Amino acid sequence: MKIFLSGPYDRGGAILQIFSGAGGRDAQDWATMLQRMYERYCERKGFRVKILEQSFGEAGGPEGRIGIKSVTLEIRGKFAFGFLKKEAGVHRLVRISPFSPQNLRHTSFAQVVVLPKLESLEEIQMKIEEKDLKIETFRSSGPGGQYMQKTETAVRITHLPTKITVKCQSERSQAQNKRKAMEILYGRIYQLEKEKQTRDLKEIKGKIEPAWGKQIRSYVLHPYKLVKDLRTGVETSDVEGVLDGDLDRFIKAEVKLKT
Repeated sequence: MKIFLSGPYDRGGAILQIFSGAGGRDAQDWATMLQRMYERYCERKGFRVKILEQSFGEAGGPEGRIGIKSVTLEIRGKFAFGFLKKEAGVHRLVRISPFSPQNLRHTSFAQVVVLPKLESLEEIQMKIEEKDLKIETFRSSGPGGQYMQKTETAVRITHLPTKITVKCQSERSQAQNKRKAMEILYGRIYQLEKEKQTRDLKEIKGKIEPAWGKQIRSYVLHPYKLVKDLRTGVETSDVEGVLDGDLDRFIKAEVKLKT
């Protein structure tokens, strides 16, 4: 595995982001399920996970469930980025919707983005000028809009040339949140620069929609049980195990894919 994990940032940590896609509340609930899945996987691997930013959906679901619109996780551990980098893409869930009074089958989508955890500008060999940044502060909030803090410690940074926006609200101080947000920004810009090597700039700016036909992996809970990776062909009927973090069979096959 170490031979395959030989990329410039494979040995380091990762920033993993999940965005709910097409499917409304079901998609927000699916994003929450994916967050738990990756947290459990990291626990199995001995990685440390910290939530840097989380945006919640509407309250009032069954059993008080509140889904997420987006979440950003900081993952620390040896080879964390190497193992997780190819989890990036659209993940599709088919199940009986817990939000449907008629118990109808529903398809939900969520997008996963995985970035290397970069600590400094030198690592991506570029310069981000202060004039190119729009920095905003706001209050950290939790489910239902309740304020976690009374002061504006959360930070939102927009890189004006690329229109990339990142947020962090996990730390106690504004300065700490700004530093974490900048680390995420470094990773996003690194990813953009890497894609420029093989794609037209116009294509890079185009957004991959978390919707039908874009998925890398499907998770089916009804009418049968199956998780299938559409790139490697690896599949299993143990859906519960996969959602509980048992991703090794998929990730080992992904790592061996040609970059």
